[in-house]
Amino acid sequence: MQTEIKFAGFGGQGILLSAKLLAYAAMKQGFFVAWVPSYGPEMRGGTAYCTVVIGDKRIGSPIIKNPSHLVAMNRPSLEKFANDVKPGGVILINSSLIPTRSGREDIIELIVPANDSAIAVGSVKAANIIALSAFAAKTKIVDLELLKDCVKAEFAAKAKIIPLNMKAFDEGVNIANKS
Repeated sequence: MQTEIKFAGFGGQGILLSAKLLAYAAMKQGFFVAWVPSYGPEMRGGTAYCTVVIGDKRIGSPIIKNPSHLVAMNRPSLEKFANDVKPGGVILINSSLIPTRSGREDIIELIVPANDSAIAVGSVKAANIIALSAFAAKTKIVDLELLKDCVKAEFAAKAKIIPLNMKAFDEGVNIANKS
């Protein structure tokens, strides 16, 4: 089994962090993992994407042309990468910033108002955690409690924001369970 996930959006949306958290959770579950970030020189506001490859065997190459799944946090990312996703995969669409759909009928669309939901739980900065947890809940790629522990560990040095991120995590899971 090998699963490839592309996270994509604007720099500053927490794209690389979301991918890193998923990779850590997969590693803690005993999977082989590759994490390959890519971002423009302007970083914040520029295009950022990251590929995570998770497998039960050693990973031959972390470079993936056709990922199993896509987490698209902005419209340019959806437009650029949606057609690359393998049939049967999940495409998470951040409907707060993307008014369109993928146009594909051979994939599962997970529509998540990540930014709007993050604002509702306390901060737009938690949109990536909402998207991550919704994606993980829908795909069941990693154990949700393990992923939640990875989120807590990531923010351990900023303990004041852990409750916000836990609230965002739970909101993402709730959104996925309703879809």
